[in-house]
Amino acid sequence: MTGNSLNWLDLARELFSISQSGLTYCKNEYDLHSYRRLREISAEIIAEEAGLSKDTVMQTFSMQAGYLTPKIDVRAAVFRDGKILLVQEKADNKWAFPGGWADIGDAPSAMVERETWEESGFRVRASKVAAVYDANRAEPMEFFHAYKIVFLCELLGGEARTSFETLAVDFFDPANPPPLSRARTGQHMIDEAFAHLQDPSRPAFFD
Repeated sequence: MTGNSLNWLDLARELFSISQSGLTYCKNEYDLHSYRRLREISAEIIAEEAGLSKDTVMQTFSMQAGYLTPKIDVRAAVFRDGKILLVQEKADNKWAFPGGWADIGDAPSAMVERETWEESGFRVRASKVAAVYDANRAEPMEFFHAYKIVFLCELLGGEARTSFETLAVDFFDPANPPPLSRARTGQHMIDEAFAHLQDPSRPAFFD
């Protein structure tokens, strides 16, 4: 997205956040009407700029009831013989750390271990938090504000296997990866994970 595109998305997201807070806590019917209209304006902006229907955007909004907080994306940095494990995403045919949105009820480490198994066929153990990113500082993740937690994971076993979300699984030279799914994994994330592999005492990076 261009700088202008980021600006409209940021503004639309802020409008939606304000409207959701108002609808969650406000009791006055007149104010509730105003907050509903503010939510509609946010949807209209996104629909117009993203080429979507207003109904589609409103349906997305309906899945975010109550006071808005960032979503959590967990990712596994797994190395074998100095190479990094990546999976090819069906969503865009590009490559990323295995992982995804955290589920309710699961510990973050358990979640990233399960996602890695399901998406790649490899069993891993989360050993360290390498980094915590504000994901939207690099690439907006749809309409959501998100934090991304990257775990350094120990490879326990298994073999490459695709899933309903992945097209291919392989290990790559960290300095020369395939085309990356930037909303999921950026080169700076691979570089940070590799730095932790080289220096186990390196503190976690965070935004």
